[in-house]
Amino acid sequence: MGNSIVTLINTTTSDVTAAAWALFILSWAAGWAIRGSPIPIFRVKRTGQDFIEDAILAAFWIAVGSTVFSFISYIAGQI
Repeated sequence: MGNSIVTLINTTTSDVTAAAWALFILSWAAGWAIRGSPIPIFRVKRTGQDFIEDAILAAFWIAVGSTVFSFISYIAGQI
């Protein structure tokens, strides 16, 4: 019983974390592509910069969330 819960938590955490990192890479790359584009419109370049800033903030929260869920998984495995 307890082992299946730990497996479920580990699997779900791994899947969600992988999807979040993929979305981070996608938004970070899109931000740099928009920011570096030869379009001479400041609002477009600012949108790219916003994507980059949001992606960096998201990476921080992904790391924090991964740490918290790893800790929860560890505690669940000890019980």
